Amino acid sequence: MRKYVLLLAALCLLTGVSTAQIDVKEDTTVSGWKRGGFLSFSFNQVALINWAAGGESALSATALGSYFWKYRKNDLYFESVVDGGFGIINTKSQPWRKNEDKLELNAKFGKRAKGKVYYAGLMNFRTQFAPGFNFPDDSTVISDFMAPAFLSLALGFDYKPNDWFSLFLSPATGRATFVLNPTLSNAGQFGVTPAVRDSAGNVITEGSRVRMEFGAYLRARLQKDVTKNISVVSNLQLFNNYTDPIAEQRGNIDVNWETIILIKANKWLTTSLFTNLIYDHDVKIPVTRVVNGVETQGTGPRTQFKEVFGLGISFKF
Repeated sequence: MRKYVLLLAALCLLTGVSTAQIDVKEDTTVSGWKRGGFLSFSFNQVALINWAAGGESALSATALGSYFWKYRKNDLYFESVVDGGFGIINTKSQPWRKNEDKLELNAKFGKRAKGKVYYAGLMNFRTQFAPGFNFPDDSTVISDFMAPAFLSLALGFDYKPNDWFSLFLSPATGRATFVLNPTLSNAGQFGVTPAVRDSAGNVITEGSRVRMEFGAYLRARLQKDVTKNISVVSNLQLFNNYTDPIAEQRGNIDVNWETIILIKANKWLTTSLFTNLIYDHDVKIPVTRVVNGVETQGTGPRTQFKEVFGLGISFKF
């Protein structure tokens, strides 16, 4: 879709202006500050004409970026990280549609407790840029900006053995899930309370736009130049809800694990690999079940996995 193409172009321009490669750079204007990041833009194209083995011509493009600010002075530190990505794909049988979409903000403040362990507070916010559709149905919205969005506020301990790895653990974390699209909130998507309807299907009471949870949170982040030409960013987040109204579900753990590997072939060309593994018991995935030889359609929680591999360009300044 045209709006996806325009959004991808804008994201690339904005990120290209504000980011550099993952190498850490000292900010000479403020003592104690470090900053750095990367931008990867990849393009893939497949053209098939009278191809006997089958297949389909396709075009796709993906932009991935990350930028961080760090400040450290004596026993205090502050870190802020912005991660974003957007991708689009077009095939002969399907119009332009997105295949990658995320926006994540992280901020963390800590004071040394002892050695490499800090008392710390953390804020994490995640959402997406554009609406998602249940293709080939391109009119039914299944996700949107701020639908869902996740805001977590946590107090705990942060283990920082070096400048490129941290492990944050909080036994006291509040998380809010926002579903601001009324169609999705009335349907009870992403765990919010659905609308109350009458026998004719008319809404009597609107569905909840926010779901509050309280539990334990773990976040491990690695950001390192493994060699001169290979950079890795990996971010693992786990959340356990103590307050799930269904007692049997209080042992469930939400998982979000993202990894980006960049391999620079030369000054401009970069090979990128992005993976994302998600499990959230409150996100229902369409499922086909066979009961007594009869197929039935339904929904249920499932492990989600995505992998994006591409060859593209990188910017350095």
